[in-house]
Amino acid sequence: METHVNKLRGVNLGSWLLLEKWMVPSLFEGTQATDETTWCAELGAAAPERLRRHWNSFVTRDDFAWIAERGLNAVRIPVGHWIFGPDYPYHPSYGTARHPFVTGGIEVLDRAMDWAAEFGLKVMLDLHAAPGCQNGFDNGGIKDVCEWHTKAEYREHSLAVLERLAGRYRAAPALAAIEVLNEPRWDIPTDYLKAYNLAAYERIRRHCPAEKVAVVFHDGFRSYREYLGFMQAPEFRNVVFDLHRYQCFDRADIDSDIYAHLHKAAGDWRGEADAINAELGLPAICGEWSLGLDLKVVSLWAEGPYNHALEHMDDFQQHVANRGYAAAQLLSFEKYLGWFFWSYKTETTPAWSFRDCVARGWLPSSFR
Repeated sequence: METHVNKLRGVNLGSWLLLEKWMVPSLFEGTQATDETTWCAELGAAAPERLRRHWNSFVTRDDFAWIAERGLNAVRIPVGHWIFGPDYPYHPSYGTARHPFVTGGIEVLDRAMDWAAEFGLKVMLDLHAAPGCQNGFDNGGIKDVCEWHTKAEYREHSLAVLERLAGRYRAAPALAAIEVLNEPRWDIPTDYLKAYNLAAYERIRRHCPAEKVAVVFHDGFRSYREYLGFMQAPEFRNVVFDLHRYQCFDRADIDSDIYAHLHKAAGDWRGEADAINAELGLPAICGEWSLGLDLKVVSLWAEGPYNHALEHMDDFQQHVANRGYAAAQLLSFEKYLGWFFWSYKTETTPAWSFRDCVARGWLPSSFR
């Protein structure tokens, strides 16, 4: 196994500063909303108090302490493009509200950076939702809309937010990385993404030196081979490649039994890690993974049927399967510069909740 020096072992703070309905269904009860954009637009004047209460309770200083106690050393924090408040470009999904999003998130992020520093955790800031939405997922801000790449003002605002984040936290001891865009969809042209990544690197480097802060880009759901020769040293320094690995969205995966899942995690993904490490010329991370095998619990959108590998197992077999699936993935992802479990906490889905997975013995109790 490769050296563990400076390896990032972390967890995502999902659905905190960027809501996802499947993770916090209680917040969405009684609304028609499918994502944070429509949630804010629908609730209007009632949104600020409800969302700020969530910000103040869903993740606290005690959670940062707990994360550090487990031996994790990093958190990835997803934010929306509205993190600084107005002014952001208008999108028709806002309806009559010019600026529907609740303000004050940046102060919560300030606090998070302080807590991370207090407990010795590194932070990867992640632009998870861009104007116009870059993927059509609820986590991109607007479900079923993917227009980020269609307007220059959307691109420019994304870059401006990255530069403001870099400028604001350039001296923050916890800041280790900024991810320029989470999960841009597979049909956005690779050349468009590459040009955006280059522009984002330049904006971030105006404030954050390569010795201190990595610039991270996501694979955009395409092969790492499309990025061979891209953003290489010495011209580019401390660039990191991000990939996300799940086995519950593709029909072939959904129809697999647990042995096939384990084989893919410990076999295919190990081979992929070896190939990326050998060929790409950039360090890589697995920025999202989970124990989730049941599509139904995450999807307010996916087509059934919702069969999955664990459905006919008894409790003991499910327990062993979860432990095995966790271990198989960890052994593969340890080959990278690091990994971040998705997510720290959910309301109703234990396989996606780091706290629940540790409590149930599916994940190790210590990552030291």
